[in-house]
Amino acid sequence: MRIWSRPIQFKSIHTKIALAFSCLILCTTVILSYSAYRLSTVAVTDTSLAYTKQLIDQVDKNIQTYIGNMESIATLSLSNNDLKRYLALKNPADPEGLQLTNQISNYFQSIVASRNDIASILFAGSNGALVSERPASDFKPYSELITQDWYAKASRSSGKVLISPSHVQHLYKDEYKWVVSISKPMPNPLPGTASGVLLVDLNYNVINDLCNQIQLGQRGYVFILDQAGDLIFHPQQQLIYSGLKSEDMPTLMQAKEGTFPSPEKEQNKIYTVSTSSFGWKIVGVTYAGDLIGNKKDMQLASMMWGGIALIIALGISILLSITLTRPIKVLEAHMKQVEKGNFNIRVDVEGANEISKLSRTFNLMIGKIKELMSQTLEDQEVKRISELKALQAQIQPHFLYNTLDSIIWMAEMGKVDEVVTMTSALSKLLRSSISKGEELIPIAVELQHIENYLTIQSIRYRNKFTYAIEVDPDIQNRRILKIILQPLVENAIYHGIKHSPERGHIHITGRRLDGMIELKVLDNGVGMSEEQLKSLMLKTRQAESGKGFGLHNVNHRIQLYFGDHYGLQFESEREEGTSVTVRIPDMPPLPNENDREN
Repeated sequence: MRIWSRPIQFKSIHTKIALAFSCLILCTTVILSYSAYRLSTVAVTDTSLAYTKQLIDQVDKNIQTYIGNMESIATLSLSNNDLKRYLALKNPADPEGLQLTNQISNYFQSIVASRNDIASILFAGSNGALVSERPASDFKPYSELITQDWYAKASRSSGKVLISPSHVQHLYKDEYKWVVSISKPMPNPLPGTASGVLLVDLNYNVINDLCNQIQLGQRGYVFILDQAGDLIFHPQQQLIYSGLKSEDMPTLMQAKEGTFPSPEKEQNKIYTVSTSSFGWKIVGVTYAGDLIGNKKDMQLASMMWGGIALIIALGISILLSITLTRPIKVLEAHMKQVEKGNFNIRVDVEGANEISKLSRTFNLMIGKIKELMSQTLEDQEVKRISELKALQAQIQPHFLYNTLDSIIWMAEMGKVDEVVTMTSALSKLLRSSISKGEELIPIAVELQHIENYLTIQSIRYRNKFTYAIEVDPDIQNRRILKIILQPLVENAIYHGIKHSPERGHIHITGRRLDGMIELKVLDNGVGMSEEQLKSLMLKTRQAESGKGFGLHNVNHRIQLYFGDHYGLQFESEREEGTSVTVRIPDMPPLPNENDREN
């Protein structure tokens, strides 16, 4: 659960940069693709609606032109002199009336024959006149005709032209045609004279064809309403009358011009309305889904180009992240080299950006660390040499004091020969101890030094001990710290043989063992108990004044110069003697030393 509660963490800066760029580019691409799709959709929708409005306006103009032509035909018909004379007759059924009827009927026939969009022309007068392009036997009774709406409303219209909605005409026996009627009253020239109404029935198929030829998408259509909201034309008029289909009539009757969506959202309709000069409303119905015919193509195109842009942008982001993090990885590799102890490296600095500044600072830091390390090594070397010289200086006075005391003592006793021998040995010892200021000397020189020292001590202690030096000649040219053996021999004499009631013996050996040089100083003195040996070994490791101080100096000098693997080891038994072993590395002589020996 703790894993899920923690945010995802990435250790690589390269991954973080690539992920950040990817998220940013993905969001930008999605927003831009969606915006482009929305803008394209709105643009196409607006263009489609504007185109629909132009189509509806054109239908309106065509219908107005057509109705205007029909009104002109009605006016032309009413201006016929025969029709005026016919209306002026008191008895239209007299011979003159019959003759005029034939002439007018022929006139109407010529009009109807010249226009296939006119279904019929009929004139009815208040004097009982009734004439059409057809024979009178085809009419319904006069009394029935003048009770119909077209005649009654036109008679009360004060000379205005009436246009009826689409309806089934009942002028002729056994004939029921869908027509749109134009009825126009004939002006009454004199008060008290007869009046009449001319009826022109327009073939409904003309309006049907006029509207049906307009294509508004896959499901769109055009319909026409009159001033009262009655349907003049609708492609699914029977469904409207049967209640199986509906239009938003109240909203359409309130609208004059323009485009607006249907309040019924589920129908997804968009109405485009144009109102004619005589009050008809030409309504175009389009469906939102049809306005964008290539909607799926637009979606696929947006997704495709969005995907291509996303792939290119992701590739650029990965390349950019690699470019940005490459100098950091190079710097990290150099840091690991420094961590392993390699300070002899430098980072190539290119450019002047932040990473280049960091690399330049890294180089300066490495240089400064290297300088400080060199300075520290030099300081430690100076300190080590100073300490060695100080330890050596502590040994020499100790030896000189004892030797001079012996010489003084022998001089006071008149032992001239022994004084000469000791003084000569002291002179050689001092000469060899100087060693031209060198710290490392051949083992042979150290042996000469210790032999002179033993000569002096043997005289001083009145031949209380004998000594022997048996060192492998093969190692005598190897180098050793000077004045190493003298404190050991001095310690053997002073703490081992001096207190022994018998004459003592000091044996010095040397050999090469396991790649090291091993020198031993053995004595047959009083030896030490186990507790004394442990105390001596402890004092050898610790810097304390008094007994064991000289051994500590020797052991410390060896370990300071050669390391902790080298130094002194002690073995001792009570009344048997003591053995001190010196272990140093096998250091070959310097070339000039061989030359000197040769």
